[in-house]
Amino acid sequence: MSQMTSQKTIRLTMAQAAARFMTAQMTVIDDETVPIFGGVFAIFGHGNVAGVGEALYGVKDTLPTYRAQNEQGMANAAIAFAKASFRRRFMACTTSIGPGALNMVTAAALAHVNRLPVLLLPGDVFANRLPDPVLQQMEDFGDGTATVNDCFKPVSRYFDRITRPEQIIPALRRAMAVLTDPADCGPVTLSLCQDVQAEAYDYPESFFEEKVWHIRRQMPDADEFADAATALLQAKKPVIIAGGGVLYSGASDALAAFAEQHGVPVLETQAGKSSLPHDHSLNMGSVGVTGTSASNALAEESDLVLAVGTRLQDFTTGSWALFKNDNLKIIGLNVQPFDATKHRALPLVGDARVGLRALDQALTGWEADPAWTAKAGAGKIEWLKAADRATATTNSALPSDAQVIGAVQRARGSDSILVCAAGGLPGELHKLWQQGAPGSYHMEYGFSTMGYEIAGGLGVKLARPDADVIVMVGDGSYMMLNSEIASSIMLGAKLTIVVLDNAGYGCINRLQMATGGANFNNLLKDTNHVTLPGIDFVAHAGSMGAIARKVGSIGELEAALKAAEADDRTSVIVIDTDPLITTDEGGHWWDVAVPEVSDRPQVNAAREAYVTALKAQRAG
Repeated sequence: MSQMTSQKTIRLTMAQAAARFMTAQMTVIDDETVPIFGGVFAIFGHGNVAGVGEALYGVKDTLPTYRAQNEQGMANAAIAFAKASFRRRFMACTTSIGPGALNMVTAAALAHVNRLPVLLLPGDVFANRLPDPVLQQMEDFGDGTATVNDCFKPVSRYFDRITRPEQIIPALRRAMAVLTDPADCGPVTLSLCQDVQAEAYDYPESFFEEKVWHIRRQMPDADEFADAATALLQAKKPVIIAGGGVLYSGASDALAAFAEQHGVPVLETQAGKSSLPHDHSLNMGSVGVTGTSASNALAEESDLVLAVGTRLQDFTTGSWALFKNDNLKIIGLNVQPFDATKHRALPLVGDARVGLRALDQALTGWEADPAWTAKAGAGKIEWLKAADRATATTNSALPSDAQVIGAVQRARGSDSILVCAAGGLPGELHKLWQQGAPGSYHMEYGFSTMGYEIAGGLGVKLARPDADVIVMVGDGSYMMLNSEIASSIMLGAKLTIVVLDNAGYGCINRLQMATGGANFNNLLKDTNHVTLPGIDFVAHAGSMGAIARKVGSIGELEAALKAAEADDRTSVIVIDTDPLITTDEGGHWWDVAVPEVSDRPQVNAAREAYVTALKAQRAG
């Protein structure tokens, strides 16, 4: 006869159980066991203040709660925290139902595209449906189960709606498995019905036992590894494209060792920039549409690309027109098979650090053609000369983005963490910023989300409180989402924010011109307006508590940047810039479809050039 075993339980509300569970999740960083959740960003409303709010108050001493100003902004900050932590730690975000929840959907997509972990806990309708329609509830005339939170489904790696208190047990366990999985990592959304948040259940005490999560390091398959090693041995002109997976795997040392041992040049994606320091002899810098001349010249000629931890998006591959060698082979070293097999790549599914070390050992004695390595070195020397010219001090009335970048670099150096996201700056920074240690270049360009910059800077500072965090942002992105300046003041998270004001969307205006379009609706002067706004960014930033300065030249900018180091809180420095100047050196064609017919001869000319460029694309 079987004997029943008693299980110790504790009676908690669903929200209390979720909060207590989060406090028990740990990870190990530098041999120290630390909480894996860095805290919770919360904007309370009727859909989460009574349940989740009360629960977070109960654990506030072990799981800090941070009040934000905007739901998208706080989720961006949480995502930046995870990126700056190399996905080893992450945060949660909670909102009310309706507009508060939907404000996080863009951020969820950002995390999904960039493979970054964040736990989203939006409030939802009443599971019992008795108050229907509750305030802010959307009603679907044909589906009684639909709520606005269904919008999170396509932009979440895992989604669950909690309609009974005991459902939080498997949901949170599954959430942690996804958030810590190198291959499936991304946003998790647990939609919390507001009545269920407050319902009690007898939870097993084992649910709250401390759990330590470690990085899973997958070994490559033997057959895939043999194919990859053989391909490398046959290569004469190999290159490595280093993606964000190098940083998340902690593989920078392994990458440097492999490149040095075998004489293979390294090209960096936006997410992979800072895999090697800028001054490493084999680091050719950025690759692709925003690439250096050194990297792109090698990519065009290369017969083998070892793509490490990159999803090979179109800015990296020049819309798949960058690689000109008909005999090119690609090896996809990636934890995610979806990425490892792109464009007929030889898949090498596994951890970047483990894979690089194994390849290094298997290829003992093999080196790339010395002439190839020498060509890389010569190309880098020429590129550095071009970069120095682009970033040199100027006395022009309106400096270029590149010249502002040069000033920031000279004043604060490579030891800082540079944060940016969208517009023209990412292209210039990808080429020109001289990064130092891994993680010193923090760019969100997978989703290229305007408004990420300042909130992202806050998240980076929370993850790296001792770091000098510099945010570079255009006036367009600043106008979209700036409210987390106030949060940085509240939290004592000092940032230096450089606002480049070119009076509009300068990057897209240049693209509009390049595709034959008329200057229209991008620069403020070209919009439908009665009066142009005289936006005083200094006064605006100052109103949120920042120390704000306006500078009129590159020299004044360098002085202001040095002065800001002594500021006791976030500082904002504003400089007017030229919307039309961009760095001509480097770069590559990008596929932006041009209209087949138009009344404008400029568009027709651009179409002819576009059709010609399409012939260089690799179809498969």
